[in-house]
Amino acid sequence: MNDLFDIRNRVVVVTGGTGVLGRPICAYLAGQGARVVVLGRNEQAGRELVGTIREQGGEALFLTTDVRSRQLLEANCTAVLNAYGSVDVLLNAAGGNLPGATIAPDQTLFDVDMEAFRRVVDLNLFGTVLPTTVFARAMVERGRGVVLNFCSESALRPLTRVAGYGAAKAAVANFTKYLAGELARKYGEGFRVNAVAPGFFLTEQNRTLLTAPDGSYTERARTILAHTPFGRFGRPEELLGTVHYLISDASSFVTGTLAVVDGGFDAFSI
Repeated sequence: MNDLFDIRNRVVVVTGGTGVLGRPICAYLAGQGARVVVLGRNEQAGRELVGTIREQGGEALFLTTDVRSRQLLEANCTAVLNAYGSVDVLLNAAGGNLPGATIAPDQTLFDVDMEAFRRVVDLNLFGTVLPTTVFARAMVERGRGVVLNFCSESALRPLTRVAGYGAAKAAVANFTKYLAGELARKYGEGFRVNAVAPGFFLTEQNRTLLTAPDGSYTERARTILAHTPFGRFGRPEELLGTVHYLISDASSFVTGTLAVVDGGFDAFSI
């Protein structure tokens, strides 16, 4: 039997590829023999990442993009097809939050900045839908493909404070399930759509929420850890195995699912 986890020579497009979670994922997949296309806004970070991958013997390409711009995404897709001839996998890893779309402890719902809320939804929801409509078209023309979205623990539970981000990620979860049925029923079983739902990972996006200037944990961080059976935050590399599984033939009958990677947070009560 062939190696079910073999992803050599598969063309994997990663939006948000220069992010805290995107970088190790891109480097890992390239190390497994995939041809990785890093999409991001930070050109310097993208070129440095691609340079590192190539120094280690991997194949990678960086393209500047904005996941909210169809024009840029279509240009990216054309560049990928010109370079590699196909798109096998799309990882929608772009996302983020804004302070104005959160509710601080001394605020209420009525203090939310609706423009910031809209921008968070644009980035996380439309920043998933738009790349999918562009790159999935190339997959359909080829007859197969995998889409892997990045969801969040906040899609599963209405976490306090992150109102805009939680709403957007809940919509991504719904879109994932919808798209799994849409592609398979209309284009066949060669199309799979799933999502990874990371728990709490200490990143630059949430560092000010979870740590004080001296590096100690905030009250929010301590609350999270008290509800996490593993008693710690996740490490970015702990997403790699789940991502690898979901884009490989090892998950050939898996579609429309959310794979939760959270140290037990979602399963724990009291």
